[in-house]
Amino acid sequence: MSAPHRDDGLAGRVAVITGGASGIGRALAVAYARAGAHSVVGHYPADPHDVGETVDAVTAAGGRCLPVEVDVADTASVDALAQAAVDGFGRLDIAVAGAGILRRAPLDELTDDRWDEMLAVDLTGVMRTLRACARHMSGGGAMAAVASIMGGVYGWEEHAHYSAAKAGVIGLCRALAVELAPRGIRVNAIVPGLIESPQSLDPVNSLGPEGLTKAALGIPLARIGRTDEAARVIRFLTSDDAAYVTGHEIVADGGLAVRYPS
Repeated sequence: MSAPHRDDGLAGRVAVITGGASGIGRALAVAYARAGAHSVVGHYPADPHDVGETVDAVTAAGGRCLPVEVDVADTASVDALAQAAVDGFGRLDIAVAGAGILRRAPLDELTDDRWDEMLAVDLTGVMRTLRACARHMSGGGAMAAVASIMGGVYGWEEHAHYSAAKAGVIGLCRALAVELAPRGIRVNAIVPGLIESPQSLDPVNSLGPEGLTKAALGIPLARIGRTDEAARVIRFLTSDDAAYVTGHEIVADGGLAVRYPS
């Protein structure tokens, strides 16, 4: 069991995380556990990944984790998730909006329904999560949302709806950082680059294993990122170590965005 890091103010705090059944969300719940914080992990019932594995990993790291079913496209469901944190732990200090979907769709095939579905989860779902959690943060708090280098920095062909949603996440966080600052609530975004996760390993809607291997050749650090590396950035942004940081986005991409094409 890892000893909690008690110098960053996270010990004893309670974090709501959406998209916690796998990927960055799972890694973040473990990172919080190691810092002495507890997590309420929102997971989508139709998600094929087992949230029980997140609970087990958190427990092994010495933390407490409450799994709660949530559909971020449904306001009542998200409101219930935030309430579950207060009911289960008596407080809510941190909100991390990490739930998202990824679908490939060329413009000619990008119907209104496909566009609306994407934004309902990847953008409006972020707003719902931060809105619901903010209501329970009477004494200040910290929020973070997961954007993407695709949309946040680069364009991505056949993913206009995804790129638009992720770019919108950055604008949303900037606006909420200003609006919520008088209440002592900080809001930031992380812009992950190419991170090996169930989403990026999908060869149909994303790069897949072969695509990731090829893409690594263009990254200055010469490798794909890990979910725990992205999670540690979020942990920093929501800790007291980042007490004077709000309204910004941190790009965690191994240097991809600053490399001159050669």
